[in-house]
Amino acid sequence: MMHCHTRREFLRQTVVGSSLLCGLLRGWEDLLGSETQASARYDLLIKGGRIVDPAQGLSVQSDVALVSGKVARVAENIAATEARQVLNARGKIVTPGLIDIHVHVYDGVAPLGIPADPNCIAKGVTTVVDAGSAGAHTFPGFRKHVINVVDTRVYALLNISVIGQSSWSSDNPYGELLDLRYANPKLAIRTIEQNRDVILGVKVRLSRPLAGEHDMQALHLAKEAAEAVRLPLMVHIGDTYSPLKDILAMLTKGDVVTHSFRGGEGGILDTKGLVLPEVRTAVNRGVHLDVGHGAGSFSFETAERALKQDVVPGTISSDVHHFNVNGPVFDLATTLSKFLHLGLTLEQVIERAATNPANTFGFPKGLGSLRENAEADVAVFSLLEGDYEFVDALGQKRMGHRKLVPVATVKAGHIYGSASIPVVSGT
Repeated sequence: MMHCHTRREFLRQTVVGSSLLCGLLRGWEDLLGSETQASARYDLLIKGGRIVDPAQGLSVQSDVALVSGKVARVAENIAATEARQVLNARGKIVTPGLIDIHVHVYDGVAPLGIPADPNCIAKGVTTVVDAGSAGAHTFPGFRKHVINVVDTRVYALLNISVIGQSSWSSDNPYGELLDLRYANPKLAIRTIEQNRDVILGVKVRLSRPLAGEHDMQALHLAKEAAEAVRLPLMVHIGDTYSPLKDILAMLTKGDVVTHSFRGGEGGILDTKGLVLPEVRTAVNRGVHLDVGHGAGSFSFETAERALKQDVVPGTISSDVHHFNVNGPVFDLATTLSKFLHLGLTLEQVIERAATNPANTFGFPKGLGSLRENAEADVAVFSLLEGDYEFVDALGQKRMGHRKLVPVATVKAGHIYGSASIPVVSGT
């Protein structure tokens, strides 16, 4: 996958102290040490943070050494003199680069689309899956103008509709599957076969404004395409014409249900607030429950009821897009913070935003962990303590007391940052 060298160098320079932009990133000099001799063993040493890597069962203060775009070593007390550059992470949380399996980054084409880099890599998310913004007719442009250009590592789920999500917006609420002629398995299969390096599955949205009464037909067509290319299907549920139990009956091991913890009609709870038995049956046969917070698809009440009944999401994704990036979603870290409030441990939320996503889709090996020889993708967070108001997609509020805030991101060994990200100096 191609990347824009100029953009990468620009972002790196903003972090390491380019005189041109040093005023933008005041505070980084406290976090980032000076370079040492060119013959050093490691390119970058992230020192003194609390390493949280559920894939290895790690939650311990340690150091992470990176070289040639790979993780070289995780150990205590690695000498700073062994690295060309040292990032002081004392007092911080250090995790694998996060993986958000539900975003919309087809900026300028899909009404939901937002720029990838300021909303993903700058927020601790090194790898994302765009969930259906592009269909067979619009995917070539998505690859050319987004995937091949941005620094965030972008993969895609191909929309079964050839027009992708280019039709629906808040002021034009007509979905891509209201006319079922747009659902074309043949074209989807061909597009996937031509782009298997970046397309990880198929996406279908089944809500009434998007598919009308065609939801089950659309689901059958999407499943046909997914089975033909032997890839997972992600299904957007909620407010569907058909009952959820019928939708779940179509799904098989590896498929993903997104918006699993939404409120209202068509969710995972019955009228008494109990988890539908069909949901448990689907999970038991290997169907994944994904959060997909979004602008209308996450309810604190639903999540609270489900968690009390031991139904926990397998993956936590943001569904960040144009209509929620300024609230209530903001970013993946905020979504994770909501689940900290709901009672998940720090290790559990990172597992659902790094380890499990890496195993859900066919990503290249080396993502979602800090194992030796893994991709040098690292996220550094402050875990703040205080009183923080969190809002769900229905406007319901909860007062939490811990909040994850992105501080720095390393992708393939390169450090990225944003002037808007607060940095707390190390000592």
